[in-house]
Amino acid sequence: MDLFDKFDELPGRYKRIVAQGRNPFGVEMEQITSPTQVVIEGKKTILAGSHNYLGLTFDEDCIEAGRTALAEQGTGTTGSRIANGTFRGHQKLEQKLGEILDLPTVIVFPTGYQANLGAIAGLAGSDDTILIDADCHACIYDGCKMSGATVVRFRHNSPEDLDRRLSRLGDENSNKLIITEGLFSMYGDTAPLKEIAEVKRNHSAYLYVDEAHSVGVYGARGRGLAEQHDVADDVDFVVGTFSKSLGSIGGFCASNHPKAEYLRYASRPYMFTASISPATIATVLKAAEHIAEKPELRERLWRNSEHLHSGLSELGYKLCSTVSPIISAEMPDQETAVRCWNSLLDKGVYVNLAIPPGTPKGECLLRASMSAAHTSEEIDQILEAYAAVKREVNKIRPDQ
Repeated sequence: MDLFDKFDELPGRYKRIVAQGRNPFGVEMEQITSPTQVVIEGKKTILAGSHNYLGLTFDEDCIEAGRTALAEQGTGTTGSRIANGTFRGHQKLEQKLGEILDLPTVIVFPTGYQANLGAIAGLAGSDDTILIDADCHACIYDGCKMSGATVVRFRHNSPEDLDRRLSRLGDENSNKLIITEGLFSMYGDTAPLKEIAEVKRNHSAYLYVDEAHSVGVYGARGRGLAEQHDVADDVDFVVGTFSKSLGSIGGFCASNHPKAEYLRYASRPYMFTASISPATIATVLKAAEHIAEKPELRERLWRNSEHLHSGLSELGYKLCSTVSPIISAEMPDQETAVRCWNSLLDKGVYVNLAIPPGTPKGECLLRASMSAAHTSEEIDQILEAYAAVKREVNKIRPDQ
């Protein structure tokens, strides 16, 4: 048995996908000219497949803050937070995020993925039970594996199933940690947090919400879906990332529990990974200020999301959720999905191709995401491209 035997089925599948045009998982952005425009294969292309929800990657204040930090503090910390990698900026960033989230403890991690790994594995152990929404992100599943806790999956967005599974656990002597997401990244649907919070209270459990895609997007102050649903006080742990609304890289875990600060000394990804660079800290700090001070960014984001969602619905696409910044259209099979993805790129529109095993139920999706930086004209161009693709598919498959 060879070490690489486990990969035997991948080359054939990869070749079938690439044979239809391109490698969708290695598209090169040759130039990035704005938050919504890139150059691919020498052609101007509308970027409708990023998570740049507030359009801050080209914000002049963020760029200037990063440039200044780079010049004054160098390119990197070269150490973990525990060793030599805690700069004053890290502490200022944690304080600013705490003010925005209205939570006393915030711990910054090098990536959003590591925030979930570190927080879950640090919080839960072999004597604990984790109840996880079946559609949670891979990093949440990996954190659960690292923790050694007993893991129980409940049906996606089903407080009733969560309640049943907690009831079956009875009064067994273990801590119970419920994990869900705010805005789910694949379908663009949201968790019923009000109902989940009620189940949490009834069973004296802890509630952990990954708000990676919802911080900066939901809530009057951009705190996330828990704020939107008025259940922020019921959420014990909020985890998020800097690579979506904040336009950078990194992650965090925040909590209202007095002992949460000690997670720093129990989280291996926190203890043994070099911390984010001074320039990254500076850009995230400035972006966080914009979340707090510029609600008009969220307003534009939601107008744009409604524009694209309603337009795709009118074109006859089967969408996976109600309006959100993530707008996924179901495809009948992988071949059609890959063909449509290639056709959209030919027409100057980049979206995400989502196929098994990366989708929760094995569906094939064309996944778009909106930004506050998209113009109405760009969204109209996106819709024109989708309309043309729809006509092409109907010629090949009249039943679609």
